Amino acid sequence: MNEQTQLYEEALDLLRQMIRIPSFSREEAGTATLLENWLQQRGIPASRAGNNVYARNLHFDDGKPTLLLNSHHDTVKPASGYTTDPFGALIMDGKLYGLGSNDAGASVVCLTAAFRHFYAMPDLPYNLILALTAEEEISGYEGIVALLPLLGRIDCALVGEPTQMQMAVAERGLMVLDVTVKGQSGHAARNEGVNAIYEALTAVTWFRNYHFPAASDLLGPVSMQVTSIHTDNKAHNVVPDTCSFVVDIRINECYTHEAILATVQQHVSGSITPRSTRLRSSNIAAQHPLVQAGAAMGLRSYGSPTLSDKALMPFPALKIGPGDSARSHTADEYIRLDELASGIDQYISLLGRVPHL
Repeated sequence: MNEQTQLYEEALDLLRQMIRIPSFSREEAGTATLLENWLQQRGIPASRAGNNVYARNLHFDDGKPTLLLNSHHDTVKPASGYTTDPFGALIMDGKLYGLGSNDAGASVVCLTAAFRHFYAMPDLPYNLILALTAEEEISGYEGIVALLPLLGRIDCALVGEPTQMQMAVAERGLMVLDVTVKGQSGHAARNEGVNAIYEALTAVTWFRNYHFPAASDLLGPVSMQVTSIHTDNKAHNVVPDTCSFVVDIRINECYTHEAILATVQQHVSGSITPRSTRLRSSNIAAQHPLVQAGAAMGLRSYGSPTLSDKALMPFPALKIGPGDSARSHTADEYIRLDELASGIDQYISLLGRVPHL
């Protein structure tokens, strides 16, 4: 059996094992143990920090730059509407079905296969660290954020996510706002009080209609969506005095979170509280060796509307992986077997084309 076939067959088997183990965010201990044992059984010393598993190449040299290979093994909960067992790892019609198969189990096993290919090479121009991490789906604090301080200096990263093996060189940032608008309670039959729902409609309409003027060539304009609204009022005959709603804002590189928040505060009355400002827009330069290597392979660059752990990395990172983002978090999630085989080959080709960092 040649190396290419062996890497593919072992990657497929590992992915099927991963699918069979539920690994919801903050509940990834089972898949972490599987990945740690799997590497160690193949002679690769693996370390564990919480539910994060990581390993360094055999000839790691502190004098060389370091490239991080990262993807995540946590998943969301299964969507409603599955017609197959989300944990069944069914292979049918050239596809492997199961929760996390596409997002991001395929990237996990393909990056792991590529790491194995380069693991023992003595003359790499850079170090490799493989990091298979937790809590990506919730941007948690016990995933890549907790692991990075343990890894030493990182110069750049490949982040495995389903991009159809094209290069996501930029990502939108995210800011979620909790907005609360006040009114005055009263009896509905007597038209008393100030209805907080009606007051909130003015604010909701502003979020619907306002457009930030600066658009990005890669990421397009800033987008704002009101995604939920509620009052604490349970009685049909009481005018509500408080109405709260949530706004999802996706931010291009033309604006900071602080600038977006300042504009919102200028136009919207009420209490406005950002849940977090740490998920920033990110990009990697077209001249970076990783991007140049991908371009030499004919890979396309684009801006991604979705977030990944790339947003939490304080160094250049290229998001690329097998699968299609449109399948993520959907019922009957799958990865095509040919995508798995091609993903391994393309990761190896990409890393082999990087002469320096």
